[in-house]
Amino acid sequence: MIAKDLINDTIIALRPSDIGSDALGLMDELRVSHLPVVNELDFMGLISDSDIYNRGEFEQPVWDGKIVLSKACIFENQHIYDAFLICSDQKLTILPVLNIKNQYMGVISLPDLVGALSSITTLKHPGGIIVLEINEKDYLLTEIAGIVESNDAKILSLYITSHPDSTKLEITIKVNRVDIGAVLQTFYRYNYLVKASWSKQDSFTDGLQDRFDSLMNYLNI
Repeated sequence: MIAKDLINDTIIALRPSDIGSDALGLMDELRVSHLPVVNELDFMGLISDSDIYNRGEFEQPVWDGKIVLSKACIFENQHIYDAFLICSDQKLTILPVLNIKNQYMGVISLPDLVGALSSITTLKHPGGIIVLEINEKDYLLTEIAGIVESNDAKILSLYITSHPDSTKLEITIKVNRVDIGAVLQTFYRYNYLVKASWSKQDSFTDGLQDRFDSLMNYLNI
């Protein structure tokens, strides 16, 4: 999934001549804290509600040279993982998308990103979850996949968490089987350290789904 697949056509860009109070009203209506400033197809930058409040001149155009606009954006062919990283690092509620000619195409909203996260992590698919801890030098994806598939299961998603000042990796795997007893036994037989596992739709996965649904409801208020 790439950036252009998540463009939200309902979020309107500001023109440089739009005044601060109108920009704040539009942000409130759209439930966002940022909006792009666009001159035809020329992306001039992102303005935030804080930028406007800090300036204190609400009847002035959003682009008058007194505010330094953020140039945060993503190109249409970049993977959405890049969008997650940019939004997280810069605490953005929307992310502008540009084409290869540096022309403005639209924006990705935070709820759109969270929805994509649900799809990527296969959150709504039934299955079991296994968390392994291994040394970096011992990580072999082919071996892990082979162990899972040798028990008539498939990996739905897998992500790796590394920790600073550590050579250990935490591997979180979701498989398409609810009963993962045989998979766990094979990991034990290969001397893998299984830190945690959830073998059915228990309180952990139910709670995770509830929290995800609550987050989506909050973001769409």
